[in-house]
Amino acid sequence: MTRRVVLLHTVSGLLPVFGELGKGLPADVKVSNIVDESLLADALAQGALTASISRRVVDHVISAVDSGAVAVMATCSSIGPAVELAAQLVDVPVLRVDVPMVDAAIESAQVAAGTERAPRIAVLATAKSTLSPTVDLVRRRAQDASVEPELEVRLLSEAFAANASGDTARHDAIIAEALRDLAESVDSIVLAQASMARVAAIVSNEGLTTPTFSSPGLAMGRLASVLEHA
Repeated sequence: MTRRVVLLHTVSGLLPVFGELGKGLPADVKVSNIVDESLLADALAQGALTASISRRVVDHVISAVDSGAVAVMATCSSIGPAVELAAQLVDVPVLRVDVPMVDAAIESAQVAAGTERAPRIAVLATAKSTLSPTVDLVRRRAQDASVEPELEVRLLSEAFAANASGDTARHDAIIAEALRDLAESVDSIVLAQASMARVAAIVSNEGLTTPTFSSPGLAMGRLASVLEHA
């Protein structure tokens, strides 16, 4: 019997990324997608989640579960707090895309820091609406792991503007430059948006070795694990 999972997207351009990663899910799993770009557009316009946006996220999740989904994952960090709310209202796994990434970054930084000092973690985002939820998630997951990291937080709004205008090369260059700048001063780096993931490969190919974490691959790996043990 086929099991269906639903991915909730706020950026249609990420469908191919998650579609390719979906090939790593169990063979009996079929992926369906809900795309609602108004969620992110409204969060950007408001600068944060509002009650109205959160209700719409919850409605999408409930609708997916009512239609038979055995798991739901939201691929946008900006709506993460609403996803956590939705998870309390249904009886199937509802996943935030950024939790596995944040957990991996915390663990990596803790290992690098050892027992001599606090782990140093950088959080980079291009959208203001994403920054606060991601920083909050890092703090909460670190607290759960009994870790007290020092955070370096950067909003790269110029990269967001470049991407919005279609200049992906400049978008990537701005992020890559920030990664180079941070490489010697932090133990791990969190790329807060799935759209930033491709830059991790760019800097890795340049020889920068500071562990840099993005959400898509790690999130789909976590989803696969949840489905394997369901």
